[in-house]
Amino acid sequence: MVKIYTKRGDDGETGLLYGGRVSKSDSRCEAYGTTDEAVSVLGLARAFSQDVKVKETIWSLQQELFTVGAELATSPEKYETMKVNFDVITPDMTERMEILIDELDQEINLPRGFIIPGASPASSAIDTARTLLRRAERRTVALMEAGLLVNQEILRYLNRAADLLFMLARYEDRTLPLERLSSNGK
Repeated sequence: MVKIYTKRGDDGETGLLYGGRVSKSDSRCEAYGTTDEAVSVLGLARAFSQDVKVKETIWSLQQELFTVGAELATSPEKYETMKVNFDVITPDMTERMEILIDELDQEINLPRGFIIPGASPASSAIDTARTLLRRAERRTVALMEAGLLVNQEILRYLNRAADLLFMLARYEDRTLPLERLSSNGK
C-alpha cells in the first residue's frame, strides 16, 4: 500500500514535475498552488450548481486548469519532456473560452452596478474561483518576469478563464432579480 505522506517536504521544499526541488515558497509553487485552489473551489461550485451547462463548463475548465498546473510545475529545462506526456495550453483553448463568454453574454442581463457576490451558493463559489484565478494570473506574471514561464499563452488563458467565471456566475444567477446581484440594485 502506498502511503500518502512521503516526509520529503518536511524541510520546506517540494519536487517539481520531472525533477528538481524548490522551496515551497517558490514562485512556481505559488502559481500552480493558486491554480489548484481554484480547481478545488470550482469543484465546490460544480457540486452546488443544478445547471447542466454550468456543471459541464466547470468540469472542462477544471481539467484544463490541471494542464496549467502541470506546465507551471515544470522547470523550463524539463518543459519538452513534459510536453511528451501532457497537453499544453493553446490559443485554441483560449479562443473557445471567448466564444463561450460571448454566448453567455447573449443569455444574461448584466446589472449596471458592481456585482456583489453571494446571490447563490454556486455563483459564490464560482466568484471565489475567479478571484483565485486572478491571483494565479498575477503569480504567473511573476514567473514570466523571472524567465520561468515557457508558454506565454498561459497568461492569456488565465485572464480569459477568470472572465469566463465572471460570466458563468452571472449565468448561474440569471433567473434572480437584478436587485439581488448589484450594488445599486439596477
